[in-house]
Amino acid sequence: VSTVITGSGKTLAFGIPMIHAILEWRNSPEKDVDDNAEATPQVESLYLPESTKTGESSIEEVGDMEAEEEEGESITEEDQDDAGEHDSEDENGVEEQDDNERLGCVQVIDNAEFDFDPTAEAEEKSDGSRGQPLLGLVLTPTRELAVQVKHHIDAVAKFTDIKTAIVVGGMAQQKQRRMLKRRPEIIIATPGRLWDLIKERHPHLQNLRQLRCLVIDEADRMVERGHFAELESLLEMLNTAHFNPTRQTFVFSATLTMVHIMPSRLQQKKKKQLDQRSRLEILMEKVGIKSKPKVIDLTRKEATVETLTETRIHCQKEEKDFYLYYFLLQYPGRTMVFANSIDCIKRLNSLLVILDFTPLPLHANMHQKQRLKNLERFAERDSCVLLTTDVAARGLDIPNVQHVIHYQVPRTSETYVHRSGRTARATKEGLSLLLIGPDDMMNFKKIYKTLGKDEELPMFPIETKCMEAIKERVNLARQIEKVEFHNSREKHHNSWLRQAAEALEVDLDDDLLIGRGRDEEDDREQQKMVKGMKKHLKHLISQPVFKNVIKTKYPTQMGKLSLPHMPLAGKESALTQVSIQKKKQKLKKVVPPQQKKQKKKKKQQQQQ
Repeated sequence: VSTVITGSGKTLAFGIPMIHAILEWRNSPEKDVDDNAEATPQVESLYLPESTKTGESSIEEVGDMEAEEEEGESITEEDQDDAGEHDSEDENGVEEQDDNERLGCVQVIDNAEFDFDPTAEAEEKSDGSRGQPLLGLVLTPTRELAVQVKHHIDAVAKFTDIKTAIVVGGMAQQKQRRMLKRRPEIIIATPGRLWDLIKERHPHLQNLRQLRCLVIDEADRMVERGHFAELESLLEMLNTAHFNPTRQTFVFSATLTMVHIMPSRLQQKKKKQLDQRSRLEILMEKVGIKSKPKVIDLTRKEATVETLTETRIHCQKEEKDFYLYYFLLQYPGRTMVFANSIDCIKRLNSLLVILDFTPLPLHANMHQKQRLKNLERFAERDSCVLLTTDVAARGLDIPNVQHVIHYQVPRTSETYVHRSGRTARATKEGLSLLLIGPDDMMNFKKIYKTLGKDEELPMFPIETKCMEAIKERVNLARQIEKVEFHNSREKHHNSWLRQAAEALEVDLDDDLLIGRGRDEEDDREQQKMVKGMKKHLKHLISQPVFKNVIKTKYPTQMGKLSLPHMPLAGKESALTQVSIQKKKQKLKKVVPPQQKKQKKKKKQQQQQ
């Protein structure tokens, strides 16, 4: 059991021992004995449904359009063989039915050919017990993390012939089945899709008793109540019917030993406090670690890394957009913005697009292909904004993320630690900024208490004199976004009703349509108004907010209007600004009141 700070390289901490164990197994004289092991006995109605117990294979059709695209993209040698067989099918081999044949009779087909490779099927049967077994299994909570873990393990195993495969939802099942036919030694998977393939009795997943290494990454998230129901079934199977006493189990997370103080209302009921030890014991029980494990705790008391600078801004809920836009405009770079809901991410994406940014959204309602593509784009661009839910909070190692903004305060301290851990990785510096509204105060206090912060988080420095220009832009962008959102929702609703009415072959009542009262003239007026607002916003965006880009026609010495109160855009980093403010605050505390009075007198004399 290992709990280490974010960005410290825990993927290789289990990846290297796993590769080492596989290479040792290959050179072991016991290998032949293990290969000839008996087939795994069937367990009566413990895990699998009735249809699979009788040996029937219930392979469901992939209905996902994305899966079909994946199918068409990469064709392996096995697919080409299958396609060749299918094309060479003898059309004359099928006897036509007589016209007077009765219904219900069975049609007999002579020399029928099926769409599978019989040699591959024979290999599967022979390899089921004697072929290359599955030796390493890595379980992760998210698909993106599984893809990343695979890339890291592949890089380490580059000069070995160890094969890896990824088994996650949102991607083509058929392609994943083909990958498993190659009998990879290591599988990186999310619990749901892996359990589906186990229930289908895929040959490579039938005998897991030879598993040498089991890894549960982000374990505290994986075993949370109400999440990953398939994981419980999987762990139960691995600890009973497929139990291997020599198997090594790795349990990793950055927030495994975090201690939560119980609410006072529960303490009054004399319920047992959930301390570090009992929490680990519960986790070990679920994972199936019976003997006393080796616990390696490399986390700090504060749970976050030393190179992370944590700051906050207190504001009203409506003002969060202003401060977000101010930060992104003033401090360009690689920034991740986290929110608690998908709707919030969608709204922020529309707003920032109107404000002439190019944000990249990432949330669970997006197609898997698009999610991975947006992550790649974010990693490639030097200055970019990734708007994401907590789907990207854990484990993702994106290089050189400079800032993490919590647009909404996370609900748990674990989530806060993992979100903030996307920056300041591998001894690099990073900034975490909390936008705290009145609704967020309860969560903020809870996180602050759990993390045991000795000092208050510093306030992020804001140049208030620039905020008027910022507010004007954002308010105008909000109006445009509101109109466009209602129009798109109206079109979507009306389109759906028309399609449904057409499919049912009924007349559609106009009263059911949204915006039925508006005529074409009203629509034109609205379009004209939005066009005017966009033009005005474009003009505002072209005007500089910050000092270093101001150029005027006034006859000043440098050809520029000197505005000492305005900040320099992009000249100083957000981290520098925070450190300068900290130094100023320390000096204020150190300077005695008499010196302050003397300074004031000097200033007054200079002004006179």
